[in-house]
Amino acid sequence: MSNEEFRAAMSRLAAGVVLVTAVEPPLDDDVGMTATAFMSVSLDPPLVLVSLRNGSRMDDLLAEQPLWGVSVLAESQRHIAGRFSMKGRISDRLLFADIPYTRGELTGAPLIGGALATLECRTEQRVEAGDHTLVIARVLTAAFPSPEGTPLMYFRGKYRHLG
Repeated sequence: MSNEEFRAAMSRLAAGVVLVTAVEPPLDDDVGMTATAFMSVSLDPPLVLVSLRNGSRMDDLLAEQPLWGVSVLAESQRHIAGRFSMKGRISDRLLFADIPYTRGELTGAPLIGGALATLECRTEQRVEAGDHTLVIARVLTAAFPSPEGTPLMYFRGKYRHLG
């Protein structure tokens, strides 16, 4: 099977869209990355998983920084998902400039205002898997800034809405 065939097949799996965030020491820079390969792993203990491309900025950062955040994006936050998924993008500091967020109480990570849910996480395990790293984390806190919104979905290479 070719990479193109595999990519085409997997593009038919609808996925929710999240923004993974963390603070990069020692300068305390905020870093963010759009992800669709994010899922719940366990209820007891509460664990989640995110898949990161090997060698990406977020992969390198989470190898050193065990505390991070996740914002489950609402359909109205498509612009945020697009902004943090651009190739050759501007600095993360500028990307966060006009986006409302709060800082996680335990992680310090930016948590996006208006998200359907926000999570603060601590890495428990990293698993190499081909050209990606699976980061499994314990969920430390959960909040619901905008619980009544509809989710932003990704399907066939585009952001979509339910319905």
